[in-house]
Amino acid sequence: GKKLGYTFNHRNLHNVSLGQGQELVAEQALDLAAQEGHWVILQNIHLVAKWLSSLEKRLEQHGEGSHRDFRVFLSAEPAPCPESHIIPQGILQNSIKITSEAPTGMHANLHKALDNFSQDTLEMCSQEKEFRSILFALCYFHAVVAERRKFGPQGWNRPYPFSTGDLTISVNVLYNYLQASSKVPYDDLRYLVGEIMYGGHITDDWDRRLCKTYLEEFIKPEMLEGELCLAPGFPLPGNMDYNGYHQYIDDALPPESPYLYGLHPNAEIGFLTQRSERLLRTVLELQPRDSSTGQGAAGTQEEMVQALLQEMLEKLTDEFNMAELLARVEERTPYAVVALQECERMNALTAELRRALAELELGLKGELTMTSDMETLQNSLFLGTVPESWLKRSYPSTASLGSWFADLLARISELEAWTRDFSLPSTLWLGGFFNPQSILTAIMQTTARKNKWPLDKMTLQCDVTKKSREDFASAPREGAYVHGLFMEGARWDVQAGTITEARLKELTPAMPVVFIKAIPGDKQDTRGLYPCPLYKTRQRGPTYVWTFNLKTKESPSKWVLAGVALLLQI
Repeated sequence: GKKLGYTFNHRNLHNVSLGQGQELVAEQALDLAAQEGHWVILQNIHLVAKWLSSLEKRLEQHGEGSHRDFRVFLSAEPAPCPESHIIPQGILQNSIKITSEAPTGMHANLHKALDNFSQDTLEMCSQEKEFRSILFALCYFHAVVAERRKFGPQGWNRPYPFSTGDLTISVNVLYNYLQASSKVPYDDLRYLVGEIMYGGHITDDWDRRLCKTYLEEFIKPEMLEGELCLAPGFPLPGNMDYNGYHQYIDDALPPESPYLYGLHPNAEIGFLTQRSERLLRTVLELQPRDSSTGQGAAGTQEEMVQALLQEMLEKLTDEFNMAELLARVEERTPYAVVALQECERMNALTAELRRALAELELGLKGELTMTSDMETLQNSLFLGTVPESWLKRSYPSTASLGSWFADLLARISELEAWTRDFSLPSTLWLGGFFNPQSILTAIMQTTARKNKWPLDKMTLQCDVTKKSREDFASAPREGAYVHGLFMEGARWDVQAGTITEARLKELTPAMPVVFIKAIPGDKQDTRGLYPCPLYKTRQRGPTYVWTFNLKTKESPSKWVLAGVALLLQI
């Protein structure tokens, strides 16, 4: 084994971890094992994509004439997308395939987290009570963060590869700290687990806040006094043995529901709806659309696309005359600059729409040769999806083509009304901007110039009114009224003027008009406020726009765990 350079665990077993130039070692192990009747384990074959064709040929050669006890075991990580399926079909067809799927549901995840330890683990620390309580809390924390990703962006803005290694290392750190100190260093433990062990995976600031909040709720002095509930109806257990903890999970853990993660039941409705929509979209895409399905079917598809593109071309308005708009601007205020920038971006988008649609129309008439781009556009129009070439020049959106185009026309209408005299509208449709940050920055710039305040020391104050868009006839003297916001994860109580629990089946209730004004940062009072992120779409993540501080009577941590956010589109 030492001569060949592979790990020699047993006289009949060769274990090779691929990557870092181990392909030659693997080939030597296969040749020797085929002669001697040994077993070979090749781990991480997904890391050596170029070598897999050589592996396929070598296995084919050893398929005949090798020792009857010769066996090969291959392991690989699951591919994130179909394009990453790199294992040759010959290997797949000639092998017995076993998949190891992660457990689903809190019950299975919590049992699996606890399975990483034993009775010996529970007895190894001198501060037994503290060690056992925090270990169980860490197991629950691990199960929550691992399973929460099923809720999509409302769970985590981005998916993270949390592993059992993160949990076991965290428990090792816990053991070392408790052995070295008579007091439990709660702050140190939360920091190491939340910022390093698990936080090392996290790249989004809002996800980091969520991870930190979970640990603040689960690991605190109250846990040793029997006053801590890990979830509604699930108190942290007292001092038990290893089997007792497993039994406690079976007996005391409530049935699977979003409440176990701090989420509202609407979160489950939302992610199941999105999953169903993706499934139905995939089924629709699998429908035959070429001429082989019959002359009538192909003709019907072309007729549908032809009618749709003609309707879109008729409704599409002329581009904004930028020279005329510039001449009409008396003073290039921050608001006027934003309006002009939005018009320029709208012109670029509508010009691309008009060009692509007119080109496809000629192609369908037979006056132009159909290109791959034109066929892609035709398929998108038939399936009701927004073409990629349009999305590149557009704004983030998860809408179907019909909704997206209606939204586009509404945005054009808003810009036309604004650019008639460039006076600020009575209420701004914040979701109607390509770049919503620009108008929010313009509010700060205007106030800073008027009061001669430094712009870098300014912040936005958000006051939710009790009125709707129709109740406002003119813009405020300072700041702006904003409409078109929606809340996910909770709702706004108009009478109380605070965030409150969402109603069942109301996934994204509309917000009243919001008054936004700029104030010096040192005058911002953050007590009783929930820093609520504002996103362009339900995809969250990279569509982040701003943070609005909203009033709350309950602890802000409740809304952090519930994934409460404001959205510009639904």
